[in-house]
Amino acid sequence: MTDVTEPLSSPLSSPLSENTADVIVVGAGPAGSTTAYHLAKSGLDVLLLEKTEFPREKVCGDGLTPRAVKQLVAMGIDISEEAGWLRNKGLRIIGGGVRLQLDWPDLASFPDYGLVRKRDDFDEQLARQAQKAGARLYERCNVGAPIIDDRTGRITGVHAKLGEEKREVTFHAPLVVAADGNSTRLSLAMGLHRREDRPMGVAVRTYFESPRHEDDYLESWLELWDRRGPGEDRLLPGYGWIFGMGDGTSNVGLGVLNTSDSFKELDWREVLKAWCASMPEDWGYTPDNMTGPIRGAALPMAFNRQPHYTKGLLLVGDAGGLVNPFNGEGIAYAMESGQIAADVIVQAHARSTPAGRELALQRYPRVLKDTYGGYYTLGRAFVKLIGNPKVMKIAAQRGLTHPLLMKFTLKLLANLTDPTGGDAMDRIINGLSKVAPKA
Repeated sequence: MTDVTEPLSSPLSSPLSENTADVIVVGAGPAGSTTAYHLAKSGLDVLLLEKTEFPREKVCGDGLTPRAVKQLVAMGIDISEEAGWLRNKGLRIIGGGVRLQLDWPDLASFPDYGLVRKRDDFDEQLARQAQKAGARLYERCNVGAPIIDDRTGRITGVHAKLGEEKREVTFHAPLVVAADGNSTRLSLAMGLHRREDRPMGVAVRTYFESPRHEDDYLESWLELWDRRGPGEDRLLPGYGWIFGMGDGTSNVGLGVLNTSDSFKELDWREVLKAWCASMPEDWGYTPDNMTGPIRGAALPMAFNRQPHYTKGLLLVGDAGGLVNPFNGEGIAYAMESGQIAADVIVQAHARSTPAGRELALQRYPRVLKDTYGGYYTLGRAFVKLIGNPKVMKIAAQRGLTHPLLMKFTLKLLANLTDPTGGDAMDRIINGLSKVAPKA
């Protein structure tokens, strides 16, 4: 059995030094902050290292489904309207000449509403909540190379540059959590590379001053056309979104999959500009009303980096490719994986031997696959289907005319079912996820 470094401090104790801890979490996005929060609440000493300084911007649609809301509640975040959160009732789907408004399903396992919040403010709230729970947050802490034990090959800490002066420091812990996003330099330094057989997407978005800023529904346009230049219009493998922010602005963007030849050849910022130009003028999605630049980011999907645990390193959120391939949602799965990782770490920390701790840690990737593996396999098949323009066109034009089918589709795409005691739709979706390979 692989050796495990002894804990540097026991639960509920003070750290031996400011640079040592039970666990180091690299990255204070939703995945890292959630991990750090649940670890600290359980009494472990946690270092949370964030390369930037809050508040800071992240590319995102800013729309949160009931899955994410459940995680916010579990962290004790004040999600009231008085605290600046805008609630939404469900999803409005537009395509094939049809406009369909679907409420979030009424489930025992998840709330029946979603939320909207800008990412700069959202991420900071989670990080401060982790701080309140006892995590030690270092901002402007740029993590570089891992510290590797020559004898075991395990990660035992990280090198970093701290503050404006970029002071070189080292942090030590027997366990490190990579929550450093899609680029995840820490994972790459540990030899964990992206799987090319898994889908990748891109999100591109901007903000406009708009009278539609207080919309009660998240809006998704299933037909994303490239109508630029001469020749036949092309239906792209993705969707557009319009999310009212409640502050006078709308978040307008598009998410596109890498399943067609157009993925690499198109300038997605130009596609977004052309799509916005096709909107009704009174919505305000014009260059004059744009309140910020167009920004883009990658969407790593369906476990595109594995294993999720190896040699003292656990991957959470985008670092482990946890984005839902059905809908491009990442925040809920980032937070859920953080909670799962924290639970596994807490249980491992309580084991009395290195072998026992390692056995407990090896459970983490198995729990992830049991939780998401089959569902993500279905998602990969879905991605291949909609990558075919003919299939996408038929699905948009015919599927939207059947409200019952679309209710089922909403549950499937948003991964919102009751695991037990649900309706027939829940049982079908859960059954398909169980029988699908958990790759």
